[in-house]
Amino acid sequence: MGEKEKVQIRNITDRLTRRHPELPAATVAAAVQRSHADFANASVRDFVPILVERRARSVLTAPRWEVRAR
Repeated sequence: MGEKEKVQIRNITDRLTRRHPELPAATVAAAVQRSHADFANASVRDFVPILVERRARSVLTAPRWEVRAR
């Protein structure tokens, strides 16, 4: 992971933390980290940040029972 991707992932975490003030910042950060880990072996990195944001957003807005079932 390059420096540009690290910055993008931090920006995603900040953006989703602001978008979900009802959730602890640690919960948002964990969702982003788990989503990012899912793409650790992606050979093409260009789209990883947007895919991470979409997946993390989906996890954060899913009903609680769906999140536990993952």
